[in-house]
Amino acid sequence: VQLVESGGGLVQTGDSLRLSCAASGGTFGNFAMAWFRQAAEKEREFVAAISWNGDDTYYSDSVKGRFVISRDNAKNTVSLQMYNLKPEDTAIYYCAGDGAIIAANVHDDNSYGYWGQGTQVTVSS
Repeated sequence: VQLVESGGGLVQTGDSLRLSCAASGGTFGNFAMAWFRQAAEKEREFVAAISWNGDDTYYSDSVKGRFVISRDNAKNTVSLQMYNLKPEDTAIYYCAGDGAIIAANVHDDNSYGYWGQGTQVTVSS
């Protein structure tokens, strides 16, 4: 499975931005999908995840209420709608996916075998 992110950019505090991840070459519809991010000189951290059918979503405390993850299995895409962006949201955002991930492990990047190349999000103050 190949994952390609898009939609990153430079925005101001309080702005919104929508990231997309397009999947190809595999059974996307069976995959749990997630977004992670990595800020400069920090470890990669979990942002949000969604179950294979979209019924279950998970968010980190830092983005809960501001970010929304969604997927369209017909189009093999997963999106991250980000509202009320803050400077601390600045990072490279990665799309990740894999099959058979239990809920307890969706926050763990080791659970995902497929990753995109990342897209930069910069939020200016």
